[in-house]
Amino acid sequence: MKILRRTALASVAVGLLGGSVAECETAECETAAGERGTMYGLIGKMKAVAGKRDDLVAILLAGVSAMPGCLSYVVANDPGDADALWVTEVWDSEASHKASLELPSVKGAIAKGRPLIASFGDYHITQPVGGFGISSKP
Repeated sequence: MKILRRTALASVAVGLLGGSVAECETAECETAAGERGTMYGLIGKMKAVAGKRDDLVAILLAGVSAMPGCLSYVVANDPGDADALWVTEVWDSEASHKASLELPSVKGAIAKGRPLIASFGDYHITQPVGGFGISSKP
């Protein structure tokens, strides 16, 4: 799926603050507002400016703390490409994800990380249905 650079940056950068693990037993999770909804997921690949992947990872992982509605945020190096990484996010709802893009801290992290991003690769929206770390039952 091709998307605009700005959209990809905003979507991936939403996790720049990370999130806390929450309990969800199925794709139906309770949002911060106490409503039931379908979980929302993002998986994206980005390529850092040559030699700057570790710096970009540090920005993506800095201040990993509570962000309303963020259930999981994982940054992973791509072992086949020294400059590439993958970001996987799980949110309690698409609305929570969109709202996070307005947080001043996220906007600041986007500004800090933007110069270190050379390009974006694959980007997929998913509908998580559960799994270790987002499920309260094995």
